Amino acid sequence: MRSLFAALLFSSAAIAAPPNVLVVITDDQGYGDLGAHGNPVLKTPHLDAFTKESVRLKRFYVSPVCSPTRSSLLTGLWNYRTGVVDTFIGRSMMRPDVPTLAEHLSAAGYRTGLFGKWHLGDHHPLRPEDRGFGETLWHHGGGLAQPSDLPGTTAGKEYFDPVLTANGKDVKSKGYCTDVFTDAALKFMSADSPKPFFAYVAFNAPHGPLQVPDADAAPYRTLDVTAFPKIGQPWFAQKPDAKPVADAYGMIANLDANFGRLMKALADKKLADNTLVIFLTDNGPGGVRFNSGLRNRKGSVYDGGVRVPCYVRWPAKLKPGTVDQPAAHIDLTPTLLEACGAKPAKPVSFDGRSLLPLLTGEKKALPDRTLFLQWHRGDEPEKFRGFTAIGPRYKLVQAAGVQPNANWTPKYELFDIPADEFEQTDLAAKLPDEVAKLKAEYEAWFADVTKRGFAPPRIVVGSDAEPVVRLTRQDWRGPNAGWAKDSVGHWVIAPATDGRYELVVRSGTPFGVAKWETTGGRGASELVVDLKECTLTVPLTTKDEKVQITLIDGDKTFGPDTVEIRRAK
Repeated sequence: MRSLFAALLFSSAAIAAPPNVLVVITDDQGYGDLGAHGNPVLKTPHLDAFTKESVRLKRFYVSPVCSPTRSSLLTGLWNYRTGVVDTFIGRSMMRPDVPTLAEHLSAAGYRTGLFGKWHLGDHHPLRPEDRGFGETLWHHGGGLAQPSDLPGTTAGKEYFDPVLTANGKDVKSKGYCTDVFTDAALKFMSADSPKPFFAYVAFNAPHGPLQVPDADAAPYRTLDVTAFPKIGQPWFAQKPDAKPVADAYGMIANLDANFGRLMKALADKKLADNTLVIFLTDNGPGGVRFNSGLRNRKGSVYDGGVRVPCYVRWPAKLKPGTVDQPAAHIDLTPTLLEACGAKPAKPVSFDGRSLLPLLTGEKKALPDRTLFLQWHRGDEPEKFRGFTAIGPRYKLVQAAGVQPNANWTPKYELFDIPADEFEQTDLAAKLPDEVAKLKAEYEAWFADVTKRGFAPPRIVVGSDAEPVVRLTRQDWRGPNAGWAKDSVGHWVIAPATDGRYELVVRSGTPFGVAKWETTGGRGASELVVDLKECTLTVPLTTKDEKVQITLIDGDKTFGPDTVEIRRAK
């Protein structure tokens, strides 16, 4: 009897303890990229089993692209409040004064770890290790095979044996990237510690380029992966190429197997009961493939771009079921803090709200609200370009203006989502009062979330926290910044001290002259001869806010691929 009582007491205490937290987010996996969501070809047995054990957030919304979604997920704030507006050329750097979920949980006694994609700033003070994550293994920029790749990564095979950053140091990994990130997460989750853990596993698959182990893609390369069921919106003009679809499915199959490894580890360690697991994706599919009939894809504010799978499992507290009320990425941080019994580490007024009462069944509905999502290219958001306002029933869409050109005409569409989830019938002409109401709510929201402005965060150079800063085209800015060969941009910096700095300039294209310029037009030219690399010694002060390197080869002008900057000895 005593042993039975002790066992019951132990079980009760274990359930009463703060839960472990595992958030798994994938990259460019759309709503239809799950067997459980009716995909006619793709096999995702581990994820499908997980959906049956979980609470489904049926109408769960995220931003149309990567960084905005991640900033909202990790802060509970609309992404514009965090300073994140886009995915590259300096627009995905999250303000360092915005507290993150990792900071909140770390202050509450959690071990915190990030494994995979960060995409909110590559350098101090913006890195994950600067933002509350105690254990990190991550790639720079928005993905592998991008200008932010670390030296030593093999061109054309960037997803295999990638060079990653582990706790502030560059390391050469061994294996396929999704397997590598899973291995690191498993080691972290299995560590012997009295503290609960928060593991943020952010797979970069199935984002392009679609590099995948042949064994994973082979089963799909022999199937007709473009035989879409006739459901919902047709959103491609012609039959898509089969190979990219097969390779994407291979990446997702590999991802599914790794998700299964995570779930098995929790079960083997007797951690599953009191571990709160969330699975979601960051936006719609990155390519043309089955999307469960939803309209459009990544980059769009139609549901095909912003509605994603989101499932929550916590056996100790939650029963499988479905939440029909609209929810969003901004809700996850407040939800997890309440579930963990944790308070914010710093004062913050969340835009999201805790969904815990809905997940537990304590409440069938929370007060109605309107959700807002917007994305377009550019340094700063502009009113009315590429936005949606989502109410409990009606959804206002103005999808034009995403690309950076001045020639766009707004078109306001209105959809009754519960009755028309594929957004096929525009009700704007029939319900002008509803259009006006949602449009006015959007305008008030836009004015509020943009009032701080969008001065870019500054990369600290010459600090002990990051003695060598490797600047890339991911974070440079300016009207001519980009990833093209002839792009030229500048980096917004904050020198830690006055003094002389060495700038190691590298380019894949030989150059004859390297010209440097800092704040206020201070600069000089150094003549070099047919080189791909040179070192400039430049005086910087703490008042300097930018540095630009321009390379010249005859009549051609372009920027470097990378610039390593450190204090001169």
